[in-house]
Amino acid sequence: MKGSLFILIGCAVALFLSCGSKEDFSKTASPPQKVKIEKIQAASVEDTYEAMGTVRSKTISVLSSKVIGRIISIQVREGDRVKAGQLLVEIDDREMKAQLEKSRAGLREAQYALDEAEKAIRAGEAEKKAADARLALASSTLDRYKGLYERRSVSSQEYDEVQTKNTAAKADADQASERLQALVAKKSQIIARIDQAKADTVNAEASLSHSRILSPIDGIVTTKPADLGQMAAPGTHLLSVEDESLYRLEALVEESRSGRIHLGASVSVSIDALGHNPMSGQVSEIVPALDPASRSYIIKIDLRAPDSSTFFRSGLFGKARFNTGTKQVLTVPVQSIQERGQLTFVYVVDSAKTAHMRLIQTGKPYGDRVEILSGLSEGDLVILEPPSAVKDGAAVEPGEAS
Repeated sequence: MKGSLFILIGCAVALFLSCGSKEDFSKTASPPQKVKIEKIQAASVEDTYEAMGTVRSKTISVLSSKVIGRIISIQVREGDRVKAGQLLVEIDDREMKAQLEKSRAGLREAQYALDEAEKAIRAGEAEKKAADARLALASSTLDRYKGLYERRSVSSQEYDEVQTKNTAAKADADQASERLQALVAKKSQIIARIDQAKADTVNAEASLSHSRILSPIDGIVTTKPADLGQMAAPGTHLLSVEDESLYRLEALVEESRSGRIHLGASVSVSIDALGHNPMSGQVSEIVPALDPASRSYIIKIDLRAPDSSTFFRSGLFGKARFNTGTKQVLTVPVQSIQERGQLTFVYVVDSAKTAHMRLIQTGKPYGDRVEILSGLSEGDLVILEPPSAVKDGAAVEPGEAS
């Protein structure tokens, strides 16, 4: 009896210990986590290049003085909108008006001298005509007297008198011709004076017009370095007016990338200061000269405002994204990427259905996916939206790979 009792107690203890061991094991051994996975494959994506630039108006008119004078009136301020032909600045024009009157007076004097010269020429022509007639008469008379003298019908004295008259008539005709030529030459000189006086008058009128600075375009005044009372001289910067109807982004593009950008290409442009989504632009000009300092080309992109409430301004910072073709890249869904401090990683599943943490380096975003520069290879199985219970080395139960 006593031996049977000990046997029963031993079996009960063994059974208890056996049950306790099973309970402890069930508590420590977790079942595999069910996860969704995706097989990484190379995909064709747009190859883009981003360049920084500055917004500028396509037409900027820098207005400078062309004459010397004191500024007596400035009609506008920075930010004022102006119309083409509107008066902006006035410069003291009293000296220019005096010079214009002097030129006009010189022109009138030269025209009066021309009238007098033409009258003198007409008189000289009449005188020459009379002298030529007298010479003709004297010559014919001499011819007759010569025949008479040869026949001894007139005396030597009579013949000498006729010959002397012919010589005098010839001298008078030559003098009349010389005087007429002198008058014609004087007329040519007067005509030259008139041309010079006309040129002086035109120059004086132009100088006078330059005393009133008008806006050449419709636009907005962006700079006004000139002040009232300041002495203006040729080249003095007075105002700048820019056209508000068309702006461009002037982007600096690396020398190695410029060959892939062509005129007329569509470009995505972002301007942070405007707070809008990327807007559309078009390459309108490629400056052929290379900047030797930055080894970059300037690409000019015409901008189109997305709506009427968007106002561009020169000097805004912008970014242009050029589509330069396609390339093959590895991408993963955004939700598969985990971050911990400075580390960026994903979980991959091996053939033993074990999760492993894999450090990665990300690149450009493409919608809801991100480019992987390093850390993954084609064919790797990546866990999508890994549960918090998934750790490095944990057993997982992957679903169907997409």
